[in-house]
Amino acid sequence: MSKLLVKPQAPDAEGRIHEVTPETAGWEHVGFAVYKLAAGQSLSRETGDREHCLVLLSGKVAASAGGQGFGVIGGRSSPFEPDPWSLYVPAGSNWSLTAQGPCELAICSAPGAAGARPARIIGPADVGSLTRGEGSNTRHVRNILPETESADGLLVVEVITPSGCWSSYPPHKHDKDNLPAESLLEETYYHRLNPPQGFGFQRVYSDDRSLDETMAFSDGDVVLVPRGYHPVGAPHGYELYYLNVMAGPKRIWKFHNDPAHEWMLKA
Repeated sequence: MSKLLVKPQAPDAEGRIHEVTPETAGWEHVGFAVYKLAAGQSLSRETGDREHCLVLLSGKVAASAGGQGFGVIGGRSSPFEPDPWSLYVPAGSNWSLTAQGPCELAICSAPGAAGARPARIIGPADVGSLTRGEGSNTRHVRNILPETESADGLLVVEVITPSGCWSSYPPHKHDKDNLPAESLLEETYYHRLNPPQGFGFQRVYSDDRSLDETMAFSDGDVVLVPRGYHPVGAPHGYELYYLNVMAGPKRIWKFHNDPAHEWMLKA
């Protein structure tokens, strides 16, 4: 199996099914974890030298961070539903959650500066939504933590790709610190499928093909994108959700399209 394809594990005592760290991924910035919490189960962390963005994939939690209570947030029963709720917590702080029923939580992290900004809720009204592409290249984007919103390094976005459609397409990459043309960003994809017995495809490849892997992913898998182009396909009959986490030396998303396929943008 490809080292870029990470399968979920059975929940541990804290409910963790995924944990990608810079050390396990072999990179410098992005961290990503997923927890499945039972009703009444609590989870807390010190952020240390990293900022966190906690995305409620499903369920509700009572949330606090940095000594401030935020009440109960969340509410959707599936990540395929709209209106995500998230909690941003800066470096040098802490957070605590208690599940108000079954809950699935993603923890996105990147290096941060302590005291740079306060913890805050990112509610549905704070999330910009748009549709990109057309026809079989249609996808629906929810910008949870785009570069226009305050953070040190994290960029977080949800995408719904309808069945039979492609996403992150035409293929693009962001693996060179060459602004303003292109930025260097590591990236994770957390994939979910509806119905869950489905599968999807993701290819990660470089111009010189020193990296060229095509993976069939299942519901709950994570794909690592350390470099290269990374298109995604959703087969007919299966709706695809993915949560993207990006971070790099500069918090700017500037991508470079594969020249071989850029023609379709001009057609």
